[in-house]
Amino acid sequence: MRLPNAGGRTWLKVLGAVVGLVLSVLLLSTAFFKWNLHGPGSLLIPRFPLGKFVRDLPGHLVWLVPFMLLQASLVPLRAVQWQATLRKPIPFKDRFLMVGIGVFVHNALPGKLGEVTRSFLLSRTHKLPFIRSLGSVGVCKLMEFACLMLLVALSFLGPFGATMAHFRTELHVALSLCIGLVALVVLLAHWAAPLGRWLHQRHTMPRVDSFLSHVGEGLGTARSFKGMARVFFFSIFPVFASALAYGLALHGVHIPGGLFAGAVVLGAISLGQSLPGVPAGMGIYYFVTSWAARALGSNPEDAAAFATLTHLGTVISQVAVGAWCVHRSNLRIRDLRKGGRLASAAAHHVAHEAVEPAPP
Repeated sequence: MRLPNAGGRTWLKVLGAVVGLVLSVLLLSTAFFKWNLHGPGSLLIPRFPLGKFVRDLPGHLVWLVPFMLLQASLVPLRAVQWQATLRKPIPFKDRFLMVGIGVFVHNALPGKLGEVTRSFLLSRTHKLPFIRSLGSVGVCKLMEFACLMLLVALSFLGPFGATMAHFRTELHVALSLCIGLVALVVLLAHWAAPLGRWLHQRHTMPRVDSFLSHVGEGLGTARSFKGMARVFFFSIFPVFASALAYGLALHGVHIPGGLFAGAVVLGAISLGQSLPGVPAGMGIYYFVTSWAARALGSNPEDAAAFATLTHLGTVISQVAVGAWCVHRSNLRIRDLRKGGRLASAAAHHVAHEAVEPAPP
């Protein structure tokens, strides 16, 4: 069996990018148009007058500004949360910069590899195995998911209980997935390292035993109920800040009781964009957010404004904070796309920061 050459791989990447772009545009269009696939007339039917939609956008600044501030606050909140999963203390400034750079990569570069990037930076700048660093980030994301599922479940008690009842099956699936992931992480935390040592003693599969040992160390927080509870506690703050941001946005587009539904929309976004590298991420976002707003009682124009402005607000606020972190780390954009240069530049920055005063 012949492996594809470099030219073949390039064409596959181009084809994947084109397919992803087309799919994203199709999904994004559903926020603004109805697709008329069977009836006579135009293929695309506007949901509302587009000119009026554009003229009305400035009126949403009253909720967009606090939304952006809450989204920007996720960087320091996740920097605080991250320490709860690390076995050794890492200075807050370093964690803040690494989380910020990861946020920048997630929002400004293709692939949605922000969490991988911050794990890579931690491993290079603090001499930790990459798998161990990635495991610590994985526990953070898992506990955020668990907090979010709890908030979504509590939404059944709010003013949208009747509406949420239609999604009871989906919630059960999401909760089952969450419980399954937590159980898997706990099992790996307890048994990965012993299994790695057992393989090491028999001098078989050296790469596998090293991998398992690092996985066990990275997930070490999950070995105890106290450790998991501590991470869960610190995960509440970024999840609540993001849910409150979307709740304010829903309230701003005239959905009564919208403050209580932010977690519902956030949960739908998280499930829709959970896989890294999916090329239609922006289209999925517009499809999910506009559909959720309409399902909660918004008119089509306000639902489209909700999708558009929350997307722009998230990207602008987080890219701004992330770009500042990239600047403070003396990294360049092309460094973020080349692992070797990224490691060299980040390690050089942290090594010198320890002995040199910070610039004014």
